[in-house]
Amino acid sequence: MYEYKTPEAILEAMLEDVDDSIDKREGSVAYDLLYPSAIELSLAYVELDAVMMLAFAETTEGQWLDLRAGEFGVTRKAAAKSEGIVTLTGPEGTIVPVDTLLMTDDEEPVYFLTKDEVVLTGGMATVTAESQDGGEDGNILAGRITSLAPGDLSGVVMATNALAFSGGADAESDKELLGRLKDRVQKPATSGNANHYLQWAREVVGVSDAKVYPLWAGPGTVKVVLLSSDRKAPNQTIINAATTYIESQRPFGAAVTVTGVVEVPINVTATLTLQAGGDILAVKAEFETALDEYLEGLAFRDTIVRYSRIANLLLDIPDVLDYSGLTINGGTANIAIPDGQVAINGTVTLT
Repeated sequence: MYEYKTPEAILEAMLEDVDDSIDKREGSVAYDLLYPSAIELSLAYVELDAVMMLAFAETTEGQWLDLRAGEFGVTRKAAAKSEGIVTLTGPEGTIVPVDTLLMTDDEEPVYFLTKDEVVLTGGMATVTAESQDGGEDGNILAGRITSLAPGDLSGVVMATNALAFSGGADAESDKELLGRLKDRVQKPATSGNANHYLQWAREVVGVSDAKVYPLWAGPGTVKVVLLSSDRKAPNQTIINAATTYIESQRPFGAAVTVTGVVEVPINVTATLTLQAGGDILAVKAEFETALDEYLEGLAFRDTIVRYSRIANLLLDIPDVLDYSGLTINGGTANIAIPDGQVAINGTVTLT
């Protein structure tokens, strides 16, 4: 908006206000005194441009978006911690205190804290643990926890998780918060209408989106289908939290059913021709990452998984020269995803 406020333009305007009887040529005292001020004023206009953009929801970010959304009662969802069960083994009778720090065996470990004090009976005990910090990094697979963090019990008591941890969610992104703010303003939610249920569902930590089906089982019934923050089916903890919250907000008399979205695995098989020196395992890992991103982008937005798009994902990998025998769920056609369901990465077989 203020692009025209260059140092030269500002200097010219300032010199025009100087009496013509005074030397204003380049190198003169008046010129040399005013030019540094013109530079600083031009920088101020640059900052003013940025400040003006922070005033509008579409162009603001971070804490400024928080303030803008707060004017409409929309608050950024905080990160959520993951939770799971850990098995501890060690000398009989060993006491493992609450808040004992556990860790994964990674270059950058993920840390977890036990939620109760336990005593190793028969050299073993199970305890609930949660991630030290909120975020999706805490949603680890089975077997990822390998030890206690350095301390009195390190090397004495061992730890592992037989099942995956779940429930962790990153703090709401600017994009997600802006989407909820626009929905609040542009889709009026009143008296328990469909928009109201959508609003309530999306306010729950771990829920990125939802679909609402009024009258799904007759008069007075509502069904809410939830999509998790990673664009897949949420775990039962998130479903329970959403159910509790919606029940606390809904109008009297409505019978509400809250469920997670149904996942549809997308299984891909293909024979590849690779560049010389190409590594099929590295290609598979890169393809699975790209497939995840593609399918996450479809969730609740597009009901068709396109065969040609998956073919392009393969060809976009630098080490892939060509492919043959590409099938998606055993066929060579697009896959239609039913309403209320979502496509996820299934089994990928590349040879």
